[in-house]
Amino acid sequence: MMSIAENIDQIKATLPEQVQLVAVSKTKPAILLMEAYSHGQRAFGENKVQELAWKYEELPKDIEWHLIGHLQTNKVKYMAHFVHLIQGADSFKLLKAIDAEAKKVNRIIPCLLQFHIAEEETKYGFSMDEAFEMLGSDEFGNLKNIRISGVMGMATYTDNLVQIRKEFAHLKTIFEKLKSEFFTLEPEFKEISMGMSGDYLIAVEEGSTMVRIGSTIFGERNYL
Repeated sequence: MMSIAENIDQIKATLPEQVQLVAVSKTKPAILLMEAYSHGQRAFGENKVQELAWKYEELPKDIEWHLIGHLQTNKVKYMAHFVHLIQGADSFKLLKAIDAEAKKVNRIIPCLLQFHIAEEETKYGFSMDEAFEMLGSDEFGNLKNIRISGVMGMATYTDNLVQIRKEFAHLKTIFEKLKSEFFTLEPEFKEISMGMSGDYLIAVEEGSTMVRIGSTIFGERNYL
């Protein structure tokens, strides 16, 4: 059985230099995160705000915390003062809540727009039409305490690699359309977060700049 450090090295050996590894540490104890931290890993992803908040308090302050799960508007306030990137910005309502809480703590919070690229109805995210309508609105233009840094998506949970590749390619196309239409002059709009343990190599081939990997680093979640 390989160590966490060895797992990270093995993954990084397959990633181009410009692709960031986010270690998805949800449900994992702090001692395992510290193993990864001690090996140089700084970006960690959590999907529950309560767990994210206590890990922020317990662990080194130079960690970059990514919120990667569906986020309820009433939970934003618990992490607005420290979260590095909100990857799951999946509605205009949520973005307005993030902006309001960021203003209270005098921050500009980077966010990724989450798009629904999978065939599964359980996935969250914008459609292209919804995003275009929002980004072109005056109401969106009045949000001064968020920064849209790119896009995020999750492929369908399937063994069909052709379908997965098609969905990742679709997200890359969405990114390019948004970049040309709304963010041409904003260098911060550069991230395409797609790819997890089972499909990240395909995601990288299709243009991912950020992969979210948990089980390949830390092992499967223990449900017992």
